[in-house]
Amino acid sequence: TSLALIALLQTTPAMANDSSAAIGLGGLELKQSDAISMDSEDLFLSRQKVIVKYRFTNTSDRDVETMVSFPLPPIPNAMDGYIDVASFSDWREQLQFKTLVDGKPVELGYYEAVVLSDRAGPKDLSAKIKALGWPIRYWEDYEFDQTYIEKLSNADKAKLVAEGVLRKDPDSDYHFPNWQMQAHVTRKQIFPAGKTISVEHSYKPIAGGSVGGALTPEYRKDAGMGFKDYAAKYCIDKVFLAGFDKRLAAEKKKSKARGDEFGVAYMEHWLDYILKPGANWKGPIKDFRLVIDKEKPDNLLSVCLTGVKKIGPTRFEVRKTNFEPKQNIEILIAEFYDPAAM
Repeated sequence: TSLALIALLQTTPAMANDSSAAIGLGGLELKQSDAISMDSEDLFLSRQKVIVKYRFTNTSDRDVETMVSFPLPPIPNAMDGYIDVASFSDWREQLQFKTLVDGKPVELGYYEAVVLSDRAGPKDLSAKIKALGWPIRYWEDYEFDQTYIEKLSNADKAKLVAEGVLRKDPDSDYHFPNWQMQAHVTRKQIFPAGKTISVEHSYKPIAGGSVGGALTPEYRKDAGMGFKDYAAKYCIDKVFLAGFDKRLAAEKKKSKARGDEFGVAYMEHWLDYILKPGANWKGPIKDFRLVIDKEKPDNLLSVCLTGVKKIGPTRFEVRKTNFEPKQNIEILIAEFYDPAAM
């Protein structure tokens, strides 16, 4: 089902659920835990701050020491409009990521994986890319295509496409990298036998988004523009679109009345949260709570969640018991603004 709310989130490549993890030869792998249960998860999302609080219990009669990973969503292919690419190199500083265990700060590690964007489950391609002698951060090399891809034979290109390393433009002979960067914040954690511990993550989101266009009526009517898939991804329904069209008409009137040359402007923001690793602990999440805090009352939000209710002037809540996440959270926000004021 879908939810059309009036909300604002400065969109981010948001973070994810803690998950037991191990770094092996194939890169960082999430592992199922048969001893540690997630008793509760309290997730707060806002433009300025994200806070995630957990309570874990070691149900076994022995201490358990493991590596725990907090993965960031991968940067999409070509990263068009999703994240400020230049900022990814210093994402640690911008995130201001902090973790408290039972109220005390802990030391964090960082791991960056290279994953395929269109395959089921993450697959670390770091070793493959290094074996080719290619830079993993291809977007930092303005001559990457000419230096590496264009020198390949057609047979080599086809092989790399089959392996998922490259993608081919269906309408041309252009090939481009198919991998994504995925960063993980990691820590070693001891879960004492038979005891419950609290874990809290907090960070400042990295801004991302795209200049609007996909939601306009002209775009939606063009079957070749992919709006159907876009709408399915964010559960965009008739209620949301009616609200968007009403706001669009109102903004056009304002623009005309002002007599400005800029017209109507809006942004489409995306906020993703990797929730599925929460299913890697023993049993379901016993008590799950999500709160989204809005900032402006006239922005539109669509998200594939059920059971959402308004709990305050700017806050919306989702509560679940014995929750087993089957999919990640993906949120779309449409924000109108006065371009002359920018």
